[in-house]
Amino acid sequence: MIQFEGLHHVSLAVRDLKKAKVFYSEVLKFQELPRPPFASKGVWYAVGDQQLHLLEHPISDTLRERGIDTTDGHFSIWVKSYRETKEWLDRMDVEYVAKPDSVAGFAQVFVLDPDRNIIEFGAKYGS
Repeated sequence: MIQFEGLHHVSLAVRDLKKAKVFYSEVLKFQELPRPPFASKGVWYAVGDQQLHLLEHPISDTLRERGIDTTDGHFSIWVKSYRETKEWLDRMDVEYVAKPDSVAGFAQVFVLDPDRNIIEFGAKYGS
């Protein structure tokens, strides 16, 4: 049997690494981590105890073209405050879908990165 210790990282394909770095570093304020000297272009970020790895694929048929679809593949980040997260996204002019009373059992906010990867921010109700 596999004995899991936790999720280490999520990797996402991006078409333009510079554009993606602006979104993740400057808009979302993720902390960049050192990355080994792989032959590929990419960037690593700390997200709490886990990591997000972005890998540049300028020509990729695996990236989404549609808008926010909360039933589509995505990753979720737990945040301290639903309200403050929405306020920040508003200040940064990031479009989102908010579900303050989600049947998931917690509040949810969904956004798209520049390559239309879906990111969910989850928080306790009333936070």
